[in-house]
Amino acid sequence: MRHLRSLLFNIYFPLWTAIVVLGFLPRAPFSRPHELRALAAFWQRGVQWGLRRIVGLGYEATGLENIPKGPVVFASKHQSAWDTVFINTVRRDTVIGLKEELTRIFLFGWYLKLGDNIVIDRKGAAKAMRSLIQGTKRAVAQGNSIMIFPEGTRTAPGAPPDYRPGIAALYRELGVPVVPVALNSGLFWGRRSFTKKPGTIRVRFLPPIEPGLERKAFMALLEERIETAVAGLPPPPKGPG
Repeated sequence: MRHLRSLLFNIYFPLWTAIVVLGFLPRAPFSRPHELRALAAFWQRGVQWGLRRIVGLGYEATGLENIPKGPVVFASKHQSAWDTVFINTVRRDTVIGLKEELTRIFLFGWYLKLGDNIVIDRKGAAKAMRSLIQGTKRAVAQGNSIMIFPEGTRTAPGAPPDYRPGIAALYRELGVPVVPVALNSGLFWGRRSFTKKPGTIRVRFLPPIEPGLERKAFMALLEERIETAVAGLPPPPKGPG
């Protein structure tokens, strides 16, 4: 049953994406970035609807009271593709740091650029850092928040953490609160996994780390908060789905 539900969702997902992308196409060239973020929130709600209705997979977000007003950096654990399809439903004024390859997807990549998301050129470490800092500074100056994955790539649940120095550079350069985000999405939608499991993904927004800490202290605190919270999230229920 899980495989059938996953197959149906894997058909629904590109169809829903195509409907949204093509339906908005006549307006897209004349739209402003905030309209694209509103569209992203609409698209993400449709993705979440499909997951709930087809797969039986929902999510629960807690700790929303920990998100300060104004621009913040969401520093999130990254276990699944799911992690990129919910944040605008929580905070619409959020742009995402994403790899340059995603902007090459026909039309969809163009929409990512129109929404002023932060495109990270990963051809070289120095170039990637420059593109990251420039993009995040522009986003904050426009009053937007940013979602970044401090480990740089998806990691399997239980894998040793590997936090990269880029998040420390943003913390120093931007001077805005960093909100750690713990989640357990990889237990339900694994990396390169065809099967999506039913259940409830838990997302926990943790108390913000205010500007002013020394680099090592910041990195240690960020990792400790996220990893401790991830370890405390409930496991998925056992049994057939």
